[in-house]
Amino acid sequence: MGGQASRRRHSAAFKAEAVRVMHVRLATGLTLQRISEELEVGPDLLRLWAKQVAGAPAGASPEEIFPGAGRRRRFAPVETLVPAEGSESPEAELRRLRRENERLRLERDFLKKAAAFFAKESR
Repeated sequence: MGGQASRRRHSAAFKAEAVRVMHVRLATGLTLQRISEELEVGPDLLRLWAKQVAGAPAGASPEEIFPGAGRRRRFAPVETLVPAEGSESPEAELRRLRRENERLRLERDFLKKAAAFFAKESR
């Protein structure tokens, strides 16, 4: 799946909605990789769109945020994405972090078992 032949064009409305969905799904504890798989859009592209949306003035339409090929945007994208202060309640953050911690613990345990298995096989 390489090259220009597989390149898809996304409407401005789709990009804006994808960024909105990304923020909602990130708040539930999903990873950017998982969200990008669900939306069938690369994580780097999602990140780029999110920066462009974050740099837009309040109330800007999707067409103003994503003017299209050859047309200049009237504002600059933000360089880094940082979560807005207070965008998540402490309880929601705690729930999200506990879910993430559990997932990471399961991944670590799996990797330990896999490493032990392959170490045994290589002898």
